[in-house]
Amino acid sequence: MGDMERIAYGSDPSQFAELTRPSGASRGVVVVIHGGFWRAQYDLSLGRPLAASLAEEGWTAWNLEYRRVGNGGGWPQTPDDVSAGIDKLAEVDGLNLSRVVTLGHSAGGHLAVWAAGRQRLQPWTDAKVPVTAAVSQAGVLDLAGAASLGAGAVEAFLGRPVDQVPDADPTGQVPLDVPVRCVHGRDDSTVPISQSEAYVAAATDAGADATLTPVDGDHFVVIDPRSEAWATTVRLLADL
Repeated sequence: MGDMERIAYGSDPSQFAELTRPSGASRGVVVVIHGGFWRAQYDLSLGRPLAASLAEEGWTAWNLEYRRVGNGGGWPQTPDDVSAGIDKLAEVDGLNLSRVVTLGHSAGGHLAVWAAGRQRLQPWTDAKVPVTAAVSQAGVLDLAGAASLGAGAVEAFLGRPVDQVPDADPTGQVPLDVPVRCVHGRDDSTVPISQSEAYVAAATDAGADATLTPVDGDHFVVIDPRSEAWATTVRLLADL
């Protein structure tokens, strides 16, 4: 595994990512998008263990930070940052961008799946780096069904009711034209597995390639690199 390199994609202190390259040939790029209900008190340190594991598995990891609620984020600043952070990959030397997978946990799962369809939405139609697949780890994917989660985190993120921001809701964007893989703990009491179930049902009904892989454990087992849930996720990535 190579050294971690910090690369800014904007002038705000939260507009940067950490790049970790594998020691050998790369399988592709995985964009790691951390969770924390879009709130500023959570940061990309949550993604560092996953980025290290991914590099050991042969992936180039791009652990992305972004503006969050409380430090200039929210809608649309947070998705602006995620899109710009992914596009920054086009300026990094030596990357093969034919395979760019977004991998996000919780609110990061929302952003990962959102980013996979962003080029169909204004004002992101000119995004430069397409996402070729998305992996949602206990993601908040059905915003309309998530109003009670995280003490009102969804409305705090959007700044208004969900039905006023249709472009924010992954369930409303189905079908995507790239695969979506959901991994979710059966015992998740923070973001219930019904979030992934609802998304996958809507996506598959619309003809999309979307699957749900339930795993044993809670909300955080999916981001524990020592867990079977993570090993399952690594296997799903290999097939994308």
